[in-house]
Amino acid sequence: MKGNLLLTRSIQFLALTAVLLLTAGAAYAAQLPGQVQAAPEPLPPAQQPDNSLCLSCHSTPGEEMEMPNGDKLSIYVDMEAYSTGVHANHACQTCHPNIVSYPHPANKAQTAKEYTRQYEATCTQCHPNQTKATMDNAHARLAAEGNPNTPVCADCHSPHATAPIVKDANGDPAQSENANIALICANCHSIIVEQYKNSVHGKAVFEESNPDVPACDECHGIHNLTQARTNEFRLNSPNMCAECHSRGDIMDKYGISTEVMNTYVADFHGTTVTLFEKQSPDQETNKAVCYDCHGVHDIAATDDPQKGLQVKQNMMIACQRCHPDANENFPDSWLSHYIPSKDKYPLVYYVQLFYNILIPAALGGMGLIVATDIYRRVTDKLVRKPKEAAAPAPEEKKEG
Repeated sequence: MKGNLLLTRSIQFLALTAVLLLTAGAAYAAQLPGQVQAAPEPLPPAQQPDNSLCLSCHSTPGEEMEMPNGDKLSIYVDMEAYSTGVHANHACQTCHPNIVSYPHPANKAQTAKEYTRQYEATCTQCHPNQTKATMDNAHARLAAEGNPNTPVCADCHSPHATAPIVKDANGDPAQSENANIALICANCHSIIVEQYKNSVHGKAVFEESNPDVPACDECHGIHNLTQARTNEFRLNSPNMCAECHSRGDIMDKYGISTEVMNTYVADFHGTTVTLFEKQSPDQETNKAVCYDCHGVHDIAATDDPQKGLQVKQNMMIACQRCHPDANENFPDSWLSHYIPSKDKYPLVYYVQLFYNILIPAALGGMGLIVATDIYRRVTDKLVRKPKEAAAPAPEEKKEG
């Protein structure tokens, strides 16, 4: 009886091993140069891959592997998170093609980071476009410079627990994903994300789930992550802010002017920055861009008593960063990006209206005087002088 049971178990193990070997072979073939495996379609329950053998060990909470340098690498897979994640329809050997038996083959990685980096090419099997976008992004450039802490795919997208991402009509992450995206960035940029949480944008995302405000990706990108410390990024930043702040369908809800870009470009700061952006995008300029006055990740509401720029004292402090001799009257020239109207800054509006009438009238009057003078001079030459030349000379009186 025991012999039959042992034989049955052996046959089951051999059959399962054969399935794993076939799966590993397919995954290995997908990694060959020039071949890219398309994202698999969701499988019906009857065709779900059998990962039970792997999970019989890896579903134990707290399981870790100690790396040669002392790092602790978790090898625990939360079965509930995995079963509802984006990779639930994949066999383990899709990403781990070299592991088909136990004990597993030795791994040469010395640190947890080195182990994670071994799977960079694995993600390309199903995500070639995303991988291509990361090749020259800010993280990739840091890695090329020798920074060992730059993140790879698995640092942002846990392969065993990543939930499906809600996307908009363009295939980009939907606004409902903003908070989740910020929390992912917080894994490395915790101080910055904490500032963002307390900003006017961050509070709207985390406390109100407001879809009208930006998260990290909308300013920095996702897989095509831009370098924020370059002159090019600085010069282009007003356009980035204008993508939201020029939209009436968003700004009208909060009573915020949509003339931010027009009024900025019209003044000395914006005109200079725009010229640099078009002619010398790599050159540095000390002219103010949006975040020099409003802040970066800690942007406050305009009426915030501590940082809001509608508060005169706060505005003076912002001006003094570039104009140290600015006094308390210096900020009075700032119109909060509004174009003067009868309702908003009426005094400026009527003074501007006066000059809009006076200057054309004065120039027009002067032009009329000049034109009539030219006309008189021309007619004198063309009409009067020929007539005078043709007229007979007056007779001289003869002496008695």
